[in-house]
Amino acid sequence: MENKIKLFENKQVRTLWNDENEEWFFSVVDIVGILTDKEYDAARKYWKVLKGRLKAEKSELVSFCYQLKLKAFDGKMRDTDCLDTKGVLRLIQSIPSPKAEPFKMWLAQVGSERLDEIADPEKAILRGADFYRAKGYSEKWINQRLQTIEIRKELTDEWKNRGIEQEKDYAILTNEMTKAWSGLSVKDYKDLKGLKKENLRDNMTNIELVLNMLAEVTTTAISRQEQPKSFNENKNVARRGGKVAKDARHNFEKETGISAVSPLNASDRKALEIKTDKK
Repeated sequence: MENKIKLFENKQVRTLWNDENEEWFFSVVDIVGILTDKEYDAARKYWKVLKGRLKAEKSELVSFCYQLKLKAFDGKMRDTDCLDTKGVLRLIQSIPSPKAEPFKMWLAQVGSERLDEIADPEKAILRGADFYRAKGYSEKWINQRLQTIEIRKELTDEWKNRGIEQEKDYAILTNEMTKAWSGLSVKDYKDLKGLKKENLRDNMTNIELVLNMLAEVTTTAISRQEQPKSFNENKNVARRGGKVAKDARHNFEKETGISAVSPLNASDRKALEIKTDKK
């Protein structure tokens, strides 16, 4: 399954796409929060009470509910009540809300977009560009960021081929690679930029994106050539890929006098194009 975040009226809905069934699954609590205009904790309590009532009524809706792994707001993967599209439509019938009809239309759009993306992956890329434009990023930065998404997917696909399947393992390998080229762990890098839950790449300058891509594409190339079998072997490859980018970073800094690792973040999106701060 593939984790995604979808937006309804600027509110996040955590989702998973099941390739085998070609079906979306949606976080029940996120949907309840939207329909009831409640924050996460209040929505969770509302769903707990509603779920108990539906069980007592022997509603089929509860039997449609799946416990699936979704990223929680603390960044950890947790078992979460999820429903497929049919289940969500039944849930909407159980919660009186003026947002019911707009949400139904949104559900239909989400399903249609995904099927379009499967038939033509370019549409997914274009939709991603529209998302960044809406956030106020420049065209130059967007073009760079979209390239990083493609490079990242090639790397994660390679890791899957090497038997890496757990999110925590992806995070460990990414951390090793990032630390090798930047000198900072992912956490320390985010702290430098003043980030919490935000995506690190969405807050990188052009040069940071380029160096991170170099680390990832090199890691992918080494892995394809050597085909590491153990997790420790994959960690070693990730460090070596990161070192190639580290060498490029040092050369960049030597020639320009500019630090490649920057505290700049997306709060000043235009500044992300101005490379980085001087040493």
